Order: sequence, then structure tokens, then C-alpha cells
Amino acid sequence: MNIAVFGGSFDPPHLGHEAIVHTVLDTLDIDKLIIIPAYLNPFKDSSVFTADNRLELMQDLFDTNDKVEVNDYEVKQEKSVPTIETIEYLKSQGYDNIKLIIGADNLKKLHMWKYYDKLKQLVSFIVITRDGIKVEDFDTIKVDYEISSTRIRENLDITLIPKKIQEKVKKLWKKE
Repeated sequence: MNIAVFGGSFDPPHLGHEAIVHTVLDTLDIDKLIIIPAYLNPFKDSSVFTADNRLELMQDLFDTNDKVEVNDYEVKQEKSVPTIETIEYLKSQGYDNIKLIIGADNLKKLHMWKYYDKLKQLVSFIVITRDGIKVEDFDTIKVDYEISSTRIRENLDITLIPKKIQEKVKKLWKKE
């Protein structure tokens, strides 16, 4: 089975994440896109929304798309999980042809990912271009949303959240 894996903090999920999912599904020859919210990004100390809230928001956002699975593997670990561990878990579940979707902003730290050399043997990287970052040596997909969760949190800009989950995000923002 050909799959793509799209992991991230999704803190909160925004229109850019939604655009990436739809563009990946339209562009790649895959049977399934597996979205994996991180319990905690290995390069961050905290997140605004809880891991369970981010998982639920992503599940709500993509619950009607049969080609998308929002997977709770990393959230269930209740710790920061290196990508290599998630990929090895997916391999143990029978997935063998895996494309790993990453943002171009991750390229400068990619060599710092745990067991990067082994990871690049297990997956094909697909880089989502953004912010004019030059990408060499990787297949790319262009997505026309130049927004980030950080900017959304700084400005509390609910208009950049998909309508389907806006009300839930508003309620969670008030609690956080």
C-alpha cells in the first residue's frame, strides 16, 4: 500500500494544513494519507493546545475523507516521539512504501532528526515548499498558503482556522 505520512504539532490546525492535505491527495499516487499529530514536537518545549485536543481537532477536520486517517500513535505515547519511531511503527503495521511529507522550514534541522540516515532509507521525503525556501535534492509540492500556527497563535486569528473546526478552536482557546 502506498501511503504518505504528514506529522506535525497542528497547534492549532489551520487552512495551510488543510491545503497541504488536499494538495497531497491530488498530487501523489497514494492509497492513504496518514496524519499524525505529535504529542510534543521533539524541537519544542510545549504546545498551546493539549495533544488530545489537537488530535481531536484533526480528526474532526478530516472525518469525512476516506483517504485520510488521523492516527493517534504519537499522542498515545505521551512523550515526544522521533519520526523514525513512528515510521518503524507504521512499517510494523504492514505499510511498506512510505512518503514522508515535511515542510521546507524543516530542512535546516533535518540532519538533526534522530537516526536521520536510517530514516531516509525507510521513506521518500516530499517537501512542501514555503516562504521562498530553496529546496534541492528532494521531491517537492507547492502549496499556496503562507501561514503558520505560530502567527495564528500570536494574533489569535480565528479566520485562518478551517470553518469546520472554528467554534471548537474558539472554545479551546478560551480554556487554554
